[in-house]
Parts: sequence; structure tokens; C-alpha cells
Amino acid sequence: MSTVPGDDDSSARSYNLEIFLISFAALLLEISYTRIVSFKLFYYYTYLVIGLALLGIGSGGVIVSISGRLRKASLDTILLWGLLLGGASVLVGHAIVAATTIDTLAIWEYGSFASFENVGRLLFICLALFSSFIAVGVMIATLFARRSHQIGRLYFADLLGAGLACGVVVFLVGSIGPPSTIVLAGLILVLAGLRIAWRLRAQRALPIGAVLAVVLVITAIWPTLLPRQRVEATKVDVDRQGTLFSAWSPIFRVDVAEVPDGRLLYHDGLVGSAIYPWDGDVADLARFETDPRVFPFAAVGEPPENVMIIGAAGGNEVLTSLYFDAGHVDAIELNPVTYDLVVDDFAEYTGNLAEHPKVNYVRGDGRSYLARSDDEDDLIFYPAPDSYSASNAATAGAFVLSESYLYTTDTIVESFDHLSDDGIVAVQYGEYDYKDKPNRTTRYVATAREALSERGVDDPARHIVVITSPTGVGGTYSTILVKEKPFTTAEVERTLEKIPVVPGAKLRYAPGNPVEGQSVSEVATLPNDELDAFYESYPYDVRPITDDGPFFWHFTEFRDVISDFGDPIDRDDPEDSVGERVLLLLLGVATLMAAVFLLLPFLPIRNIWSALPRKRMSALYFASLGLGFIFFEIVLIQRLVLFLG
Repeated sequence: MSTVPGDDDSSARSYNLEIFLISFAALLLEISYTRIVSFKLFYYYTYLVIGLALLGIGSGGVIVSISGRLRKASLDTILLWGLLLGGASVLVGHAIVAATTIDTLAIWEYGSFASFENVGRLLFICLALFSSFIAVGVMIATLFARRSHQIGRLYFADLLGAGLACGVVVFLVGSIGPPSTIVLAGLILVLAGLRIAWRLRAQRALPIGAVLAVVLVITAIWPTLLPRQRVEATKVDVDRQGTLFSAWSPIFRVDVAEVPDGRLLYHDGLVGSAIYPWDGDVADLARFETDPRVFPFAAVGEPPENVMIIGAAGGNEVLTSLYFDAGHVDAIELNPVTYDLVVDDFAEYTGNLAEHPKVNYVRGDGRSYLARSDDEDDLIFYPAPDSYSASNAATAGAFVLSESYLYTTDTIVESFDHLSDDGIVAVQYGEYDYKDKPNRTTRYVATAREALSERGVDDPARHIVVITSPTGVGGTYSTILVKEKPFTTAEVERTLEKIPVVPGAKLRYAPGNPVEGQSVSEVATLPNDELDAFYESYPYDVRPITDDGPFFWHFTEFRDVISDFGDPIDRDDPEDSVGERVLLLLLGVATLMAAVFLLLPFLPIRNIWSALPRKRMSALYFASLGLGFIFFEIVLIQRLVLFLG
């Protein structure tokens, strides 16, 4: 028999299935919440979910170590009620997260009631997320402590459950959606608890578990019974607006709304792309003669034999390619929901675009497809491919800390490898305030210059063209053309001839046509020995980015964010270091919660704590262990995103 207090169970009993199910449910819960939080708030809040999950599990271990009542309770009793309470906390936690409204920008209106209120709401959401993982921590800590002689098998079952959850959660999120997957995680915990209750003939626990299981089954099958997700105040409340179609994917949720000239696609509550009606007649696409998408094709000149579009979305650039008589179009779209809309749900609406004999519409990762392609393309087109709409410049703050592997020097160099002799790389995206802060365009030109330098180009000024035009919904639409060989005079002239045709279009730089006072002209033309001085003097960080630091939208250095942290932000300027401030705020929230839930609980036993030897060395050891784990995990995630797509 075990000598652990309260352990009146047979030491021979195996709990491999229980810990397998606990870990399986916990990972389903954690990963599903990253999608919920990205939709409800913004992308950069998803990292908080990982931290809160680990904090909740760690707090469970703290509770086990200081609770005399838990030490006296039997292992089966702890597991039974831990599983049932864990399942209930999942249901309640999701309801709180979904129903709590928040305006994250109001947090930075220092001293106002709205600031304090929304900080409180953020903490409330964090507590709801954190609480869902406490029971998991209690149960795992108890199992490891009381079954140390079985630790090898228990840890294997723990890892197996977590690994299997990581393998199936992508399918579940895409098929039943994150809300149902979260409820399913709670149901797994409750069913595991009912199994123990049945074995123990626990008369009180059986009906409680049965009721919980029924509620969880019903809400998993009909998630509309759950509270709807109330999104951040600056996002579009698509559930209230009314949509033609809504579906979750592992990448982002897609909602489709009818607009006068097409169907608008919202990505996680932000304008993403659009699908336009087409009857299959290329002659009906003459609108592209006055559209900014005309510029890449004007530069190419003759109808391109091969075009690759990375980030095809609703197919607008595919239609453009067909209008300009491209011989073959490879259109790559990462999001499975958007892909299905074009090839299935709205196929007739698009004129069966995906089945056009010239079109190869592919679901996959753009970098991966590019690396595997053996074709030589005349044009490789990146139309805001990283889920950031070129026409929706105002949502920049949502992506400031997202990884943009399609805008790096490595991507441009790899694109050069797949171009024909006179092939062109074209990039288009939105610029929030081009007049005063042309940060994105300037950074991409800097990145293109670095890529050209890696290819041995000494005079990048002859290889870059930049044109802007109004988006029609606020902001500016930037078109950047990059060529490994110098642009010829004829190519430049053909491109510039289209500027008067596109309403509001302006030249920002072209070989032989520098524009005074334009940062893109300076980056393209400055001698190498003056470039660093320009970057230092520019008010924002627009240096080139690589795959090792793919944060294209991150323009404010953290030392500036910290020094200006006490100043209110400009709500009308979404690039006013909002994402960076949020990261620092979340660091503060995590630190506060760690102090409250990991350190304060030891106050009642401080006499015992003070008598423990080597506390500082132990603290340093475990802090290093945690930091090492997180560093390794996050870096591995980033590298695998690039490697696997």
C-alpha cells in the first residue's frame, strides 16, 4: 500500500486512461481557445491563452501542495470531483469568455472610467480562461505525487493524450468549430468522472455527472445554444449583422456578407477579401483596366504564360489574370473555408472560376507550394496574402505581432528562383496613412533591396517600382513591383502609362523617376553607406525582415513603447504601438496572476516555506526550466509553421 496520506486506493490500480483523457481534453481546450480569443479579440492575445493554461495547471499543483483536505482525500475522490468540476468549469468559463464585452482600445484612455472598466473586463476574461485549467493541474499533480512508482507510464499516457489532441484538434476546429470543441473537452472530463463514479457507486456524483454530460452533449451538438461570441468593440459583430455563410477554420473564422457589388469575406471579424459575381465571359472583366491590379500586367507586357497567385482568396486576382490573357494561373489559398467557398459553396456565383481550364486553384501554403513548384512564372503575385486585406488598412493593429513569412527577404529570394528571365514579383496591400507613415511600403522596399543585394545586385534602384492608389474605404493601396533583372525603359513606360487610367493613382518611385520626399525613393536609391543612417533617423523601424524575425507589421521598437507607455494612444491610428502595448500589458497581467495564484497561497504555510533549504537556487532552477521550455516551444512553433506551412 502507498504511504501517501489519504491514498486508500490499491497501489496496483492503473490510472493511465484517466491521465490520457485529462491531457487530451486540456490540449483540446487550450488550442480551441486560441481560435476563440483570436476571433473575439485580436491575434496577439492568443499567446495569453498558452500562459493562462500553464498558470492554471501550475496553480492546481500549488493547491495540492498546501491543501490538507486534499492530502486526506483518496485519489479516486480527487479524480472524481476534479473531473466533474473541471467539466463544469469549462462550460461556465466559455460562457463568461463569450458573453463578456470589451473595448481593448479604451484601456489606453488613461484615468477614464472606460479604461478601468475594460481592464477589469480583460482580467475577468483571463480569470475565466485560467479557471478552466485548475482542476487539470490538481489531478495531474495528485497522480504524479501518489503514483510516483508508475511515473513512466503515467507520463507516457499524459504525452500521448496531449499529442493525440494536437493531431485531431485541427480537424475538430474545422469541422465542428472551436465552441463545440471546447464543450467536447468538458464532456470528455465529465465522462471520465462518470466512469469513476460508476466504479465507486457514488450516489451523489452519478446524477450530477449525468446532468452535466447531458448539458454538454446538447451544447456540443447545438452550439447555437451557447452564448454568442461578443467581439471586441472595434470589430464587426458579424453574428448581429447577418451573414450568408459562416464557418470556422484552424486559421480564422470566415463570415460572408452581401454587399452591392459582391460578397464580402470577414476574417475573424475584420474585412478580409471579397468574392465577385462572374458569368464566365472574360469580356465582362473590363473593370480591371482601371484597377490597381493592372500595374503588374502592364509591366509584364505580353500576356504572361504562367502566373502564380499566393493568397488567392476569393479569386479577384485570378479574374485579373484571365482578363489579361494569362496562359496558366496557379492560385494558392491557405484557408480551407475560403477555398471551399470558391470551389463549392459559391462556385456558380464565381462562374465556376476554380474549374476554368487555365486555372489551377489549390488549397495549401504559399511558401510550401512555391518551394515545390518546378514552373517558371512570369508573374508571382502576393495580394495581401497573410489574411490582411489590402483594402482594410485600418485593421493594422490586429496584425502588428503576427508572423509574415510571405514578406521576408527569404521569400523574395525564393520567388526570384521561380521566375522566368524577365519575371516580376508583385505585392499589394493597404497602407493606413501613406502621407505621414508609409511604413509598410517603405519596409517592403527595404526588404526587397536586401533580397536583391543577396542576389548580387549592386544598383537596386533599377529593380523596383512603387505606385499607390486610393482604396475607396480609407487608406491607400500600395503596389510594389520587384524584378531581379533591371526594369527596361519599355517596362517602366508601360507601367507609368497606366497611372492616369487608375483613379487617384500616384507614382512613388520608378527607375529614372525618383519622387522627392518619398521614403521609398530614398530606400531604393541611397548608397549602401548611407542606408543605416536613414533607418536610424526614420521615426519607425522599417528595416528589412527575414524568416528569423518575420514581424513585418511591427514598426515601433519596444524601448519607444516603454518610454511612451504613459501616454494615451490615438484611437484613429491603429498603428500607434497598440499591439506592442498589449504585449506588455499581458506580461503584467500574467505576472500579477502568477504572484496571486502561485506565491500568495504559500502565506498560510510560510513557516514551513521559510524552513525549506535552497529556496533561491530552487527558484532559479525552476524559473530557468520554465523559460527554457517556453523559449523552445515558441521557437519550435515558429519554425514548424514555416517548415510545414
